[in-house]
Amino acid sequence: MNKLFKVAITAFAFLSANLAFAQMEKTVEVGGAPMYPSKNIVENAVNSEDHTTLVAAVKAAGLVETLQGAGPFTVFAPENSAFAKLPDGTVETLLKPENKGQLTAVLTYHVVAGKMGSKDIADAIKKGNGKAVLTTVQGGKLTAWMKGKDLYITDENGGQSKVTIADVWQSNGVIHSVDSVVLPKM
Repeated sequence: MNKLFKVAITAFAFLSANLAFAQMEKTVEVGGAPMYPSKNIVENAVNSEDHTTLVAAVKAAGLVETLQGAGPFTVFAPENSAFAKLPDGTVETLLKPENKGQLTAVLTYHVVAGKMGSKDIADAIKKGNGKAVLTTVQGGKLTAWMKGKDLYITDENGGQSKVTIADVWQSNGVIHSVDSVVLPKM
């Protein structure tokens, strides 16, 4: 009985410690789900109802393993409504296996190497006299700028996207939800 009691106490202590840790994590709710800083970009994104199209695209492009890697990455993550703004049939066309290269280019254009929170980006904008040019993993450029307190990015074609939820910290980077898909020059 004494051994069983020790096992029960140990199990209780373990569960209590894990619960306490989960409660200590400062989460941000995105798409109806908490985003845990101890989880990686993919582990969190798959729970967001607002990013199901992005998750499907990441899977189709074969980028899951990359975005689960050590990083760090700064991801400007388009919401489902952002993909809905694209011309009819665009998403379906990009998700076809024969268009994997183009899909990968679009997705990696939303990723910057390093961990840049909104404060880091705002500081870069101030240093750049109102604009900061960010080099994406795809190799293209995004221009970050602010309108009042709102953070925006502009793609190489002049398309703009507003950051709707900033600073969603991940174990391997940070996500900023955006309201439009940005596109590289192709």
